[in-house]
Amino acid sequence: MRYAANWRHNAPVFRIDAPYPLRYHRCTYNQIGLPIVSFRKSSLLIFGALIGCTLPLASSAETVLALNSPVSVQSAPAVSPAPVELSIDAIETQPPAPIREAMIVAPEPAAEDLWQRIRDGYAMKELNSKLIKRHEKWYASNPEYVLRMTERARRYLHYIVEEVERRNMPMEIALLPMIESAFNPGANSVASASGIWQFIPSTGKHFGMEQNWWYDGRRDIIGATNGALDYLEKLHSQFGDWELALAAYNWGENAVARAQAKNRRLRKPTDYSHLRMPRETQNYVPKLMAVKNIVSDPARFGLTLSEIPDQPYFEAVATSRHIDVKVAAELADISMDEFLALNPGHNRPVILQDTNDVLLLPVDKVENFRNNLEKTDQRLVSWQPYESKKGERFDQIAARFDLSVAELRTANGLSRFAQESNGQTLLVPIVEEQPAAEFAAFNMHPTAVQEMYGAVRYTVRRGDTISTIARKFHVSQAQLREQNHGRTFLRVGQRFNIVLADRSSSRKRKVASKSSKVKKASASQPARTSLTPL
Repeated sequence: MRYAANWRHNAPVFRIDAPYPLRYHRCTYNQIGLPIVSFRKSSLLIFGALIGCTLPLASSAETVLALNSPVSVQSAPAVSPAPVELSIDAIETQPPAPIREAMIVAPEPAAEDLWQRIRDGYAMKELNSKLIKRHEKWYASNPEYVLRMTERARRYLHYIVEEVERRNMPMEIALLPMIESAFNPGANSVASASGIWQFIPSTGKHFGMEQNWWYDGRRDIIGATNGALDYLEKLHSQFGDWELALAAYNWGENAVARAQAKNRRLRKPTDYSHLRMPRETQNYVPKLMAVKNIVSDPARFGLTLSEIPDQPYFEAVATSRHIDVKVAAELADISMDEFLALNPGHNRPVILQDTNDVLLLPVDKVENFRNNLEKTDQRLVSWQPYESKKGERFDQIAARFDLSVAELRTANGLSRFAQESNGQTLLVPIVEEQPAAEFAAFNMHPTAVQEMYGAVRYTVRRGDTISTIARKFHVSQAQLREQNHGRTFLRVGQRFNIVLADRSSSRKRKVASKSSKVKKASASQPARTSLTPL
């Protein structure tokens, strides 16, 4: 390094030429085209202190620094004396700090982003379909929907990405719940599919998802995610192609196999784009590709994705006792909405230790829950079983236990049409002065699901037919006849027993029975139906 006095400004100047300007400072260029970075008085004072020299400065003095090249001292104007070169050794100094370390401050590293991790893991080939543009346009015209969907995704997406990556699957698979359920864990389709991965009952059971009066494993985040990825891996092994595997996930593996066989007979290609499929399945992969493109560059579509850090959102906590949903949320110091979003598989206000070994809690609330659970002396279960009598009215039961009829129906999953009990066991609150007792589980058999909606005693009126009564209560005519000893002729004043199903479930079965896509589902051919964005 050389030292030169700049007599024009009556101030010393350091000069070092460099191929690139230093970041964050004003840049000029010298006569041979190399960039020069200028520092004013305050910067020079700092630099002087770092290299251990004290220099007089004029008010307008500037310091010029650069790196990695020999020093070239610029000549002063003709009106000024020539620069005087001095050895820097002539000035009392301390050993200088390296210039790079002294002057260059590295920018703060960007926070790890889960969206970028997803983009880096894309592996599916591009699909040539005009439908992709149509779905991109739909999402772009519904920014609130996209923001709401990605906000829900922040709870679940890290776990899904970890599992997809561990299995070496294309990262596009992690986005599949966006088109299945918009990451709504309580979503239900017209084919009775449920959860973020939209499993129908038979397929869910085949992949180990327990379903009973208390609990629906299809809505469990960990169980359903593992089941869905197991199923997709199986389909990929069967068809050797991710597009066909996804089509089979939506339409059913036997349906895809039959469509391929038909194309072979007609000497046509058997890939996804050449198969004749229902409209929903035709749109299924293009919709996923549209979501993929949006995640790749949301700004291009005028959209915003909720920020999701690349770190776990929840942690599994083992449960050893039955506990109220409300009490568990309070002990974890989280809202009921947050607790239910992480534990959506529980149907009743009491969580049975027998039905699920773990609870999912935000990672920063796990210690709160454990500590509060250990210290609390409050009653963990505030509900008890009640053996109702056949024909007992629900409004009378609710009044006896200081509940509204709506609260009783919600706690027990009763249909809004149900007025009288069919003799089922109900959940009712424990009376305050009643001593705490060991809670005994009930209605554990899967058939209890069919009993929880109650029954109606209907009096036949003029003009009624089997068909009109069945439509009114959303049951099939066959069910109605079966529940009334096969009666087919009606008379005014006749009493009919009607075991109700939930209205939405009945409608789903009706639609499913008429749909060519949803036939009798089995482990070998599980039909699937996704939700249309709302």
